[in-house]
Amino acid sequence: MAPYDRSGLASTADTPGTSSKRASLAALASAVVPGWGQIYAGRPERGKRLLIVDGAIVALSLGAILWLRLDVLKLWVSTTALASMMVVNLVLLGYRWLVATDAYQSAGEPAPRWQTNLVIGVVAFVLVIPHLIFGYLTVTQYSLISSVFGGPEPVALPPETTTTTLSGDPVLAPVTTMPAVVTATTVGPALWDGLERLNIALLGADSGAGRQGLRTDTAIVVSLDPQTGDAVMFSVPRDLSNAPLPDGMGRWDCDCFPDLFTHLYDAGETNPAVFEGPDTPGINAVKGALGEMFGIPIHHYALVTLDGFVDIVDALGGVTIEVPVTIFDNEYPHEDGSIESMTIEAGTRHLNGHEALAYARIRRQSNDFARMHRQRCVLEAVVEQSSPTEILFRFGAIAEALKRSLVTDIPEERLADFIDLLPKLSTERIVSLQITRERYKSGEGDGRVYYDIERIRDDARALMDNPGSALADLGLDSLDGTCGEGDEDPSTGL
Repeated sequence: MAPYDRSGLASTADTPGTSSKRASLAALASAVVPGWGQIYAGRPERGKRLLIVDGAIVALSLGAILWLRLDVLKLWVSTTALASMMVVNLVLLGYRWLVATDAYQSAGEPAPRWQTNLVIGVVAFVLVIPHLIFGYLTVTQYSLISSVFGGPEPVALPPETTTTTLSGDPVLAPVTTMPAVVTATTVGPALWDGLERLNIALLGADSGAGRQGLRTDTAIVVSLDPQTGDAVMFSVPRDLSNAPLPDGMGRWDCDCFPDLFTHLYDAGETNPAVFEGPDTPGINAVKGALGEMFGIPIHHYALVTLDGFVDIVDALGGVTIEVPVTIFDNEYPHEDGSIESMTIEAGTRHLNGHEALAYARIRRQSNDFARMHRQRCVLEAVVEQSSPTEILFRFGAIAEALKRSLVTDIPEERLADFIDLLPKLSTERIVSLQITRERYKSGEGDGRVYYDIERIRDDARALMDNPGSALADLGLDSLDGTCGEGDEDPSTGL
């Protein structure tokens, strides 16, 4: 094929060497921007048409992003949308490859084989790398969503159907039977449609060496007001020994779980007949007890194992914590079951996953009250310091850590609803109820501590109803500035 000059007419001015060079540059130019290579090769009309196609693709993409705005994120939590993006990615790769090949062929006589192979390699690198990166992120996200959130949404009660809360009071069912399919626009009612608050249990579980079953050493309930974004956090002491149970659940005369709260999950797993419900017996037990304790239904839960937490923090590159007081444990139980001496010095510390977990777990020379505050502060720091750029670069490791360690009953169909909440949420507006022995202890004996459940429930309701006045009335603080409270006084250590 004869090369073309800028007018589109055949030219004899190019030697084989310059013709080959022009072909290579034309292919590279169209690999970067489809159409540039055709213009450079002397096919301006074809190049202009391709540039128009490029402009239309870019305009449509930007227009969709500006129109959807936050809804664009919903595409990344839908396996259907992710699969569609994979197809589009492959189509665009094919389009760019064909245009680059056309530019190469339009520029002159075929080049020597070695030069052709070199050009193909360079062009393929320019073409494939961005599509490969996008494809990797898409496939990884697809695998994460389908693995962790792949379960179908439970069938809800029809509208205006009477049911009961965990406490037995009749109420109208808060959700409808319309399932949500996550696309750019959510179909059906939002997750919190008809709900006063959305309540989620965050559980940290330890099933390390030397321990029987799985222990929920960390139990935090996050209660969200979907209209305002206000959030309240309730942490349950691991030693609470009279967690109330819903009617018909459990096998104890006290209608409670008389052992340590941290053992409740395992009790559910070993007594499945008396902990029936929509989830596993252990989760049914924990959600039922938390709901009774705070007088609210627990709509969803997320459980992370301790070693999984370590992996997640490490995948994020660690977390920076302002440690007000040095804490230590000469017999700290490592995740692998071994015992070590662990010290977290006071000051601004950048902690890896193992150290962050230790900071959240240590209670020797301290107390459960301080430990619960540290747990909440570590969670806040992880959220605040997880920038989108950092997550993007570490996404593969983060996704693998989540797949290994995260269990939840939040269905994929409802993930888009949480994205709708993002603009309303702020860690600066999180308030926390401090369930301490000093304030709520009602008795003890046989190595167990009993708490005033009615007072806990009343204070929780006051905090949810009016966080501003309740903070002052109950003498509470917002989450900011509470990290390490209680560490100064080891006299109450457990």
